Amino acid sequence: MGQARLPARRGLGCCVLVLLLLLGGSGSPGTTPPPRGPWPQEPGAEPEGGPWGRGRYEAVKKHLGAVGALSKQYWRYLACRVWQEGCEEEEKQREGREASWSFPLVGQDYLEILSALYCSFGRCCETGDCRIINNITGLEADLHGQLHGQHLAKAVVVQAVQGFLQSPRPQKALVLSFHGWSGTGKNFVARMVASHLYRDGLKSDCVRVFVSLLHFPHHNYVDSYKAQLQRQLSETLQRCRQALFIFDEAEKLHSTLLDAIRPFMAPHNSEDQQRSIFLFLSNLGGNTINEVALDFWRAGRAREEIPLELLEQRLRLELQEAAENSYAHSHLLRENLIDFVVPFLPLEYHHVKLCARDAFLARGIPYTEATLDEVAQMMVFVPKEEKLFSAQGCKSVPQRINYFLP
Repeated sequence: MGQARLPARRGLGCCVLVLLLLLGGSGSPGTTPPPRGPWPQEPGAEPEGGPWGRGRYEAVKKHLGAVGALSKQYWRYLACRVWQEGCEEEEKQREGREASWSFPLVGQDYLEILSALYCSFGRCCETGDCRIINNITGLEADLHGQLHGQHLAKAVVVQAVQGFLQSPRPQKALVLSFHGWSGTGKNFVARMVASHLYRDGLKSDCVRVFVSLLHFPHHNYVDSYKAQLQRQLSETLQRCRQALFIFDEAEKLHSTLLDAIRPFMAPHNSEDQQRSIFLFLSNLGGNTINEVALDFWRAGRAREEIPLELLEQRLRLELQEAAENSYAHSHLLRENLIDFVVPFLPLEYHHVKLCARDAFLARGIPYTEATLDEVAQMMVFVPKEEKLFSAQGCKSVPQRINYFLP
């Protein structure tokens, strides 16, 4: 913790301490609440709306004097509880004088509350667990309102994550494999999961994101990558009881790297409550998903009628066949380490318009239906005959609205 931030924290700590100390006191001047706490009541009733009496003024002065006398001790105790740096000598001194001073005004419970309060303002806990929020209700609401054209992904992700977090002692990590064309929402959902499970989202100490071509670009160094990856996963799990690992471009992961990941996803008999979630994002299988969606459209059936079982079966067959072409990720399917294969359907014209609307709203730019149509018409749609699906999904929509800036 930098020295520059200590004065601000000291001021906040003193303010909170005084506030808690005054909780036992009276309300605002001009009211006459019943006597409570250490505040002595001045003999005789004060007039309604009148100023404080001399006795109450002296009580306040005396009370604040007691606060000032103990403030340094409270601060040292609180600082040692939160940061635990250089406090060994303080602890010895405190043990030697425990009989001579205590916390008559604040108490141990209030100090625990203050420690938690400090952790809510800063990153003061040694683990990352104090920043875990697991807001499943918010995740479900945001997926419903912001993820367009993906009824299957919405249902699977919410149910899988919620069920996993509610399990008292999961026997293995939760592993989800996202598949579909670029721009259909795989990265968007991964970011949303992170932001609703952790207060700091992707910046959380409990979240690690790996992009295959960025973090592991050279196959000649794969052994070095493997050691680094194992160390990073282990350190994150030691730091956090609940960790989230995201692997983008999973189809490009080298098989040696899968060997490093596999033990962390395998079933275990541990009695602790360690939880980890793995999200693999891949474009592989996108063509298969699109074929099923196109068949339903040609048959006059709504895309919402596409069952998960049909797409999951087709995807698993394609991914297992891809193993022959060095698609290492598919070996996880053979070992039943992947819990859910999550299909992301191709996006249609009206989905692109919804993405454009969200982009305008996010930047506070006014729009009309005609403007949304203009953005959608900038995109390329396939197949050549039907022109049904956006070839880039919604990926470039935020950049397209730059044409409409005032």
